[in-house]
Amino acid sequence: MSSVGLLDDKHLLITGVLTDVSLAFSVARLAQEEGAEIILTGAGRGMRLTERTARKLPMEADVLEFDVTSPEQAEALRSDLSKRWGKVDGALHAIGFAPEVCLGEDFMAADWSDVSVAMEISAYSLKTVAEVVAPLMTGGGSIVGLDFDARFAWPAYNWMGVAKAALESTSRYLARTLGPDGVRVNMVAAGPIRTMAAKSIPGFAEFEDAWGTRAPLGWDVNDGEAVARACVALLSDWFPATTGEMLHVDGGYHAIGA
Repeated sequence: MSSVGLLDDKHLLITGVLTDVSLAFSVARLAQEEGAEIILTGAGRGMRLTERTARKLPMEADVLEFDVTSPEQAEALRSDLSKRWGKVDGALHAIGFAPEVCLGEDFMAADWSDVSVAMEISAYSLKTVAEVVAPLMTGGGSIVGLDFDARFAWPAYNWMGVAKAALESTSRYLARTLGPDGVRVNMVAAGPIRTMAAKSIPGFAEFEDAWGTRAPLGWDVNDGEAVARACVALLSDWFPATTGEMLHVDGGYHAIGA
């Protein structure tokens, strides 16, 4: 794909980069190729991994600490972005986590103490990201979240599916709230990609098999390029009147009945 400068002079915050197979890494790489200046975030033990992965990007990108459960770190990140750039044009939310008991075949096994962790990190954190960047989107902006279509009960996905449903709803309320300020909020519902997060889902092979046979356009679980292109397009100025949307990038799987 040749660059056309979709994101020239844009300043973007990219969360969720762990390895170079992370969907967020594909977005970060393409964003740089399209002219954006980016900052990555990392948290906890994953911080050093994010820093190592950042070196694989086409251009240098700083990594700032951002634990979405820490109000102090959220405030510090907003302050840092304000001092560096003055304004932010876009942000990618690619944050998700659920304790192991929330996944698998026993939906009833998880307690609220487990589910609340999944909900805070995987859904409420979209509001936290918005609190960081929206005040700095003085000329409008775009917040894009990576999603996995939560309209259905997927095998083994369990409480992460519930958290994704909450994420989708949160995006719509944020779109309603931030729209008057020119800030767009959209989700990209990706088909299954073989990332570190995917490896933590028991029975992930069932997703792979289903997509491979039912997606009209086909689907490659090892290629996040199509998802990255959709995110970059939404982060650009090419969708000025689109907000509260869930864009499927799944080879058409979502449109096919049983």
